[in-house]
Order: sequence, then C-alpha cells, then structure tokens
Amino acid sequence: MKAKLGIAPIAWSNDDLPELGGDTTLETCLSEARDAGFSGVETGGKFPKTAAELGPKLLAHGLSLASGWYSGTVLDAPDDLAAEKDQVLAQLQLFRALGAPCLVYGETAGTLQNRRDAPLALRRRLFEDEIKLYGRRLTRFAEYCAEQGVPLAFHHHMATAIETERDLDLLMQHTGEAVGLLFDTGHLRFAGGDLFRVLERHGKRIVHVHAKDIRAEVIDGLDREQQSFLDAVLAGAFTVPRDGAIAFGQVVKKLAEIGYQGWFVVEAEQDPIKAPPAEFAKIGFKALTGALTEAGYEIEGDVT
Repeated sequence: MKAKLGIAPIAWSNDDLPELGGDTTLETCLSEARDAGFSGVETGGKFPKTAAELGPKLLAHGLSLASGWYSGTVLDAPDDLAAEKDQVLAQLQLFRALGAPCLVYGETAGTLQNRRDAPLALRRRLFEDEIKLYGRRLTRFAEYCAEQGVPLAFHHHMATAIETERDLDLLMQHTGEAVGLLFDTGHLRFAGGDLFRVLERHGKRIVHVHAKDIRAEVIDGLDREQQSFLDAVLAGAFTVPRDGAIAFGQVVKKLAEIGYQGWFVVEAEQDPIKAPPAEFAKIGFKALTGALTEAGYEIEGDVT
C-alpha cells in the first residue's frame, strides 16, 4: 500500500484568524513544509489561484498539490446548483491541472467556524429529513465535480451543520458514492465521535485523511455555551500527531486494514507563536512516518 504525506498551510497561518501568522509568506510555508519532509501541500488563502502561477511555485520546492478547501453552500443552494457550479469551476480547473486528487468540500451554509462571537452550542443542526434532501443535492454536486476530473471529499467540521458522528452517519446514508469522505481525526474527536466506529462504518468511502491531534484537556475544559470554535483554536485545542491524545498508530493500522491509499495531511490550527510551524511540522512528519511504516505503508516522496 502506498501513502503520501502532505501538510495544510494553516500550520503557518489561518484564513479564519488572519492575526495568526498573517505576515508569514507563502515562500516560507512551502520551504518549511519541504524541509520537514513533506511531499505535498493543500492550498490556502495565500496560494495563487491559477495553475500558471501556482504550478511553478510548487515545482520549485518539489511539492505536489495534495488538495485544498472549498467553502460550499450546497445546503442552502437552489436545486439547479447553477451558482455553486459556477463558483467552484475555477478551483476544479486549478486542481485538475495540477493533479490534485480531490476537492476538500466544507459545508459553510450557516457555519459558525469563522465567528469568534458564536458559541459552539449554537451551531446549525439538521433533522434527518433535511440531511436526506441535502444528501441528494450534495451527490449531484459531487457528480459534477467528478465530471470535471476532481472527486469531492466531504470534510465533517466543528461548528458546521455536519459536525457529529450522528450527522456523518446520516450524510453517508443519504449520499451516493460520488461523495467521498475526508476523515479528520481531530474534528471527529472534538465532536465526541468514535474514530474506529466511523472507520468501520464508512472506511470504504474515505478518499482523503487529515491527521490532526487534539489536546483533550483543552477540549474538555471548554464552555460550549460561551466559547466559539475559534476560541478553542486559540486555546490550543488542536495540535499535530504525537503531541496530543490520539493514538495515531492504531488509527493508521485500521486505515491500512481497510485498504486506504492516498494522502495523509498533517493539519493543526494553532497559534504559530506558541507552536512554531517548522518545529511542529517536523514532529507531525516524524510521528506519521513512523505510524505508516509500522502499518506497512510505502511512503512516496519521503525526502528524509
């Protein structure tokens, strides 16, 4: 089995919290990612939006495009999805041109993930009938993405309408195979989900993995009636593998048993002053390479 190791740019700066690493250059992000050993990166706000601009930058650092976030609003979109398709097309064209394996889809209709003034407890919740209708619409959107050459990987995410294990179970039940799953260890544990139960139920739908750890003491100490998702990020809820509470060796072993092959992307929204990105990128890389090797994966593009 083969695996590739990538890293998300929010290790260096966060698009939802510009004050965190906002002055860090893209060149620094790419250079330090490669120095840490990673062979790919996901896109962020600082990345060029065309293949002509981004391609040479990635090539100069020997990096591939592992994927990147798309802020979708299919949940509230008209049934024809015309505006949503128009909005995503340029990103799909960029990803197809640079060989990205999937589009990371985040449902941002009614999201609170980017609002410091909105407590976690107030996030949008859907009845099963609503998820059923959403699933049909999302499936059609995912089929469109696949037609453009870039499969969709759905990102369950804190402070959004699809946050919990229950939400995810229902979404997988009411979507077609075109909707792939992005398995994010940190967001699922933050939401109280069972990582291994989700792997058992939906492992065959996984097309992308975000390897994010959590600081359990921070999450357990949150007042969800008062504190927001961004408050949790600033408090240090997330970190890289080996620095938190998740047993990544067991998670990776289970992914290997399921037969998952593809990208493992280190992602950890943190304050770069408290958690220097270059240092924590190396910690995450070392932890994941060890877990992947032990599970029998062949790591492509390893520069260590």
